[in-house]
Amino acid sequence: MRFDIFTLFPEMFRGPLDESILARARERGLLEIALHNPRDVTTDRHHIVDDYPYGGGAGMVMKPEPLFAAVEQLGAEGPVILLSPQGRVFTQQMARSLASEPRMTLICGHYEGVDERIREHLVTDEISLGDFVLTGGELAAMVLVDAVARLLPGVLAAGSTEEESHTAGLLEYPHYTRPAEFRGWRVPDVLLSGNHAAIARWRRKESLRRTRARRPDLFARLRLSALDHKLLTELDAESPAETAHGDTDEDSAEQ
Repeated sequence: MRFDIFTLFPEMFRGPLDESILARARERGLLEIALHNPRDVTTDRHHIVDDYPYGGGAGMVMKPEPLFAAVEQLGAEGPVILLSPQGRVFTQQMARSLASEPRMTLICGHYEGVDERIREHLVTDEISLGDFVLTGGELAAMVLVDAVARLLPGVLAAGSTEEESHTAGLLEYPHYTRPAEFRGWRVPDVLLSGNHAAIARWRRKESLRRTRARRPDLFARLRLSALDHKLLTELDAESPAETAHGDTDEDSAEQ
């Protein structure tokens, strides 16, 4: 997969995209990331890419000419996505859909925003990380690249993404590793039993517990199986406080 990222601040991407899993994916040829600065195609002596908004108001607006020229000069293929707080809220399902694209273009807005003609005639989609505003689209673009790239075949070990939070509409179950006891806190016995069926049942139950407690909106959309209903009955029979509030462990650091 190739990402073409248009940004006024390409240096912001150097660290995050040159480390860890993304760096290894790039080294192995699974992922290509190209950074483009719209200032490079401007023809005026000061390389101006923004101007005051018509009608007045605070802030500056990114001009259409540099972005149109830069994207068209590249010959962008696939989706052309503007990272914007007005876009569709990014989800795991969207990440999976985008992971099937061989190439995409990301445009990082900045300042007060972009000229509306960029939205209307250049981009094909707008994506937001959520209902908040960043100083620019660069951080959002990094998040999108990371979320999509890790789903590409070969980037992660086989099966690594199959049971993660949001993959099947549930939050992921708790994880433990050695030692089996730490400061008096023991790993649940079922995880040490070697009984794979019992472990799978425990994990499903804990995912249901965690999703119902932390994300009732996700839980309401689940299609529950007969086993799920049985597990929920067991949860309801447990401590009322736990049923009402859920556990307190944090979710996986990957989420």
